Amino acid sequence: MDELLTDRLLLRAFRPGDLPAVHAYASDADVVRFMDWGPNTVEETRYHVNRSVAMAEVSPRLTFPYAVERLADRRVIGAAELSMTSLDHRRAEMGYVFAREAWGQGYATEAAGALLGYAFDKLDLHRVAATCDPDNTGSARVLRKIGMAPEGRMRAYFLIRGEWRDRLMFAAVRS
Repeated sequence: MDELLTDRLLLRAFRPGDLPAVHAYASDADVVRFMDWGPNTVEETRYHVNRSVAMAEVSPRLTFPYAVERLADRRVIGAAELSMTSLDHRRAEMGYVFAREAWGQGYATEAAGALLGYAFDKLDLHRVAATCDPDNTGSARVLRKIGMAPEGRMRAYFLIRGEWRDRLMFAAVRS
């Protein structure tokens, strides 16, 4: 799996040793508030890390999970993932999650932008989509900053901890 390098981040394949750092954010109720998973138990996080490690070996690649490592201290501060939704139509979806300590510093924008660039430049995709909760204004801002356009609202799209939640759809099309 290709590593993606930005000014401050390294997006790389997950390693089994990432478990403590991943669990720190995956078990944080504030971090996963808008996610359809979590807060994770240690077993759930271990399953996710092991699954992500294994995905790097699958061929053909349909999912590209990346641990996001801050170069300044080599700590894993989040994750970003690109998942193919149609090979024939060259479409994928992307998402990301970051530890609370990394919020508000531009890391999500940097990582998401690198992932979008990889999708278009290296994977030759035509369209990449992403969703976020309508109340997650930070994520919506990230998606706009990297050039994704809002495309609408999907009603009752996720069941999150017993509540049906809408999602905002964003997408970018290769120019």
